[in-house]
Amino acid sequence: MKNLGIRISLFLNYFVFAILLNSVGAVILQVQRNYDLTQGAASILEAFKDLPIAVASFLVASLLPRLGIKRAMLISLAIVGLMCFIIPSFADGFWYFKMLFFTIGVTFALIKISVFATIGLITDGTQEHSSLMSLIEGVFMIGVLFGNLFISFFIDDNNPKSEEWLSMYWYLGLLSFLAFALLFFSKLDESEARVEGNNIGEDLAAMFKLFVKPLILVFAMSAFLFVLIEQSFQTWMPTFYNDVLGVSASMGIQAGAILAGAFAVGRLASGIILRKVNWLSFTLTCLALISVCVLINLPLTKGLNIDAASTNWFNAPLVAYLFPLMGIFLAPIYPTINSVILSSLPKPLHASMSGLIVVFSALGGTTGSILTGNVFEHFDGVTAFYMSLIPIILLAVCLIILSRMNKKEMK
Repeated sequence: MKNLGIRISLFLNYFVFAILLNSVGAVILQVQRNYDLTQGAASILEAFKDLPIAVASFLVASLLPRLGIKRAMLISLAIVGLMCFIIPSFADGFWYFKMLFFTIGVTFALIKISVFATIGLITDGTQEHSSLMSLIEGVFMIGVLFGNLFISFFIDDNNPKSEEWLSMYWYLGLLSFLAFALLFFSKLDESEARVEGNNIGEDLAAMFKLFVKPLILVFAMSAFLFVLIEQSFQTWMPTFYNDVLGVSASMGIQAGAILAGAFAVGRLASGIILRKVNWLSFTLTCLALISVCVLINLPLTKGLNIDAASTNWFNAPLVAYLFPLMGIFLAPIYPTINSVILSSLPKPLHASMSGLIVVFSALGGTTGSILTGNVFEHFDGVTAFYMSLIPIILLAVCLIILSRMNKKEMK
């Protein structure tokens, strides 16, 4: 296969950051237990992860071709690997986890923009671009699944104050350096992504001009709304299972793994389905099915009386199995709309567009997590998840508008 080495490297890079980024749900639950924090206070970790992603993406996107796509990924993997080695030895307060997720956020911004730009360099045409995008996003969700299962093995349900779970970061640091080594020895031709003749000010101006196009604005709102929905569920699934269903903390984190597995299935399957089905019809159907899942599953949480000590996956109530399955329908939307917009632009603009994607995704993730956390705290988890129906409806409207505008742009 053409560019096999760099493709495998992209998969591993995304796998590593899938574990690190989406550990935030498990860490939010653990810092509540370790440091006696409220849901609202713990939810700030999402902002420490996502806001640096947004700021770094905005600053770096137009400069990436000058820095070098491969070099940017190597720097990110080295930094986050070192940070993973620091945490187990020194973390003794909440602020260490703020610093950890700040670092993860900045480095992921570099990784994601680089990966998106690389996809454009090693593929030809919308179909191949969409297929590889879906595969990479599918691997990302496999990483989330693996990460949640991996983290759950380090959780001591009987001792909430135990710090044994921090030892997981030794393994994540080693995985980061393995990804660094693979990328270092992989070849990537970046010549098509280079922008000649412009200075930094002109590069940033070009990015601003791209942002103010109506098509890009509608897409940005779509990305924002999707990630708001996604992170509301992903980040707060462990807490939902622990607080609302009443199961153990480790089982709640494992539920996050099941959700991630459903995401992986949905994204890998969408790579096949989208070759034959119109992207708008497909994504609108997915949104309708997500709404159905919410409306069916949440009423099943009423009247549950669960003993956390004796409940496991062999005797859990039906809703514990059903709820994560919505990930199958959530999964295909994000890579699909990203591919639609990226494949419609010239390759030199892919880094700048990728930066805008990451910025609005990060803002959506932070908004969704903080809103959900505060509704959790002041009302309850069921109300928090019911609130997801509002952005689902708004996203459907945005996608319809995006499709119409994209058709006009392509004429």
